[in-house]
Amino acid sequence: MGMSYKPLWKLLIDRDLTKGQLRELPGISIRQLAKMGKGEDVSTDVLRKICDVLDCSLTDIIVMTPN
Repeated sequence: MGMSYKPLWKLLIDRDLTKGQLRELPGISIRQLAKMGKGEDVSTDVLRKICDVLDCSLTDIIVMTPN
């Protein structure tokens, strides 16, 4: 199973936020954001920071996808 961050990108659009703002708000690195843009795995710490800043749950920002 893989992960898709499509729900996160949709949430950013709904909240009128950019990927740059997403990077700055929780203090995640450009590399981590790039990995997410490519659909690669990131640490749970990064996901937790995003959820904290956006006041959402993990299921609001990622979905599991078949390989």
